[in-house]
Amino acid sequence: MVKNILVVCTGNICRSPMAEALLKHHLKKQGADRVVSSAGIQALEGRPADSIAQELMTQKGIEISHHRARQLNAEMVHASDLILVMSRDQKKQVEQGFPNSQGKVFRLGEQEGFDVIDPYKRMRAIFEQSLAQIEYGLEHWYQVLSPKSEREAS
Repeated sequence: MVKNILVVCTGNICRSPMAEALLKHHLKKQGADRVVSSAGIQALEGRPADSIAQELMTQKGIEISHHRARQLNAEMVHASDLILVMSRDQKKQVEQGFPNSQGKVFRLGEQEGFDVIDPYKRMRAIFEQSLAQIEYGLEHWYQVLSPKSEREAS
């Protein structure tokens, strides 16, 4: 059973905080007992989520103003049952940097075959596009991680 889920992007201030919040929100509504967190491959510890990411999530009724960036480390990787990354390059970086991660790292858009665009330091429209890709990619993971799916798999 997947209990601990880690969502990873580059700086842990745009994509992964949005994906983490959406996944937590959905799983909570489903009554799924999961721990969801996020980190960045090149995060500057303690930075808040980007203001545009915060605005977009607030529009969805989800608050991420409390989020602070965390640097990906071996302890996080070891504790995670599933690691969702935003791109093919990030998957490669995580698997090479943390050999014990192999087999549990997947792109958010793995099933659909896409990478999530990085909106960092770009205009709002790119953030909106990135968020739409995150939501689309998460649809697959919602099904995989639903309590019903896991009961049927046992």
